[in-house]
Amino acid sequence: MLKIQKKLFAILNLGSRRRFPTLSVLLACCAFSVAVVAGEKAGGKTFQVITNREGDVTRFFVENREANEVTATFEIKSTNLKATTNFPFTATYPANKVTEAFSVFPDDPSKPWNYSYTSHYTVGSTLAKHDDSYIYRLPFAPGASFKVTQAYNGKYSHHGSDQYAIDFKMPNETPVHAARGGIVAKIKQDSSKGGPDRKHENHANYVLIRHDDGTLGNYAHLAKNGVKVAVGQRIEAGDLIALSGNTGFSSGAHLHFSVFKTRDGKGRVSIPVKFETANETAITLVEGTSYRSSAVKPGTILAVKGEPAPGASDKFQGGQKK
Repeated sequence: MLKIQKKLFAILNLGSRRRFPTLSVLLACCAFSVAVVAGEKAGGKTFQVITNREGDVTRFFVENREANEVTATFEIKSTNLKATTNFPFTATYPANKVTEAFSVFPDDPSKPWNYSYTSHYTVGSTLAKHDDSYIYRLPFAPGASFKVTQAYNGKYSHHGSDQYAIDFKMPNETPVHAARGGIVAKIKQDSSKGGPDRKHENHANYVLIRHDDGTLGNYAHLAKNGVKVAVGQRIEAGDLIALSGNTGFSSGAHLHFSVFKTRDGKGRVSIPVKFETANETAITLVEGTSYRSSAVKPGTILAVKGEPAPGASDKFQGGQKK
């Protein structure tokens, strides 16, 4: 969902000793490859790679305008060049800063040299370490009950980066509540597209919440304009954050929830977590079972009323029809 793949090409030296103007290159946040020429502006984009040539040395910088750390992976092809690091090169870059990544320079300055590179980035940090002692709330209103239609290692789609995700079947525009507190790192709510085809994977609306241990909570397939929080906002476990929906790769209204850390610029690793319910604490949720959310602390004002449990006759597997 957050994978970004870009190809940018620079032919910077053909054997002369001429000085070239500073070259800035932009990685636009979209899912296709694009060649970017010198002098293009960043606009409203949240991630940018900038190159600055100083003599025979070309320095690479990452400008991260996201509200959260990002992890980027660089791959490079070159002729007659050395670098200050080995490739592929992966590193995590802080939010709202410009950070130097690496430099390249000629192996033999008297001969021509050139390079091309590809960069991928995704939100999150490779340094995150999950607090396994943390027990998560169910991601819906206190007292509400919903059925798990696909749990960990679900046969339909819970493998790879989604291995430890949970799908809850729920009607459109059901209130979604934070399973754990943190800072809202990223949101998407402009999509109305969805369906049982992989072509809709990038159309899912979502909220990403950065937890205090650096991991991210992912609440996906939300309703269009259904996000109730803002990027940078601090929220607590149990807070109302969104309305559920049926956007993205989905053929039935449901909520997809997972906790993950970033593996590299190309992907993430989901993390198994335990939940408290109205009747149990620290449990692993089981596919095909309905769970009721625990009550809140005395005196707390509820934002919404609980929803009834979905009917057992509905045949859904993680939002995709069996």
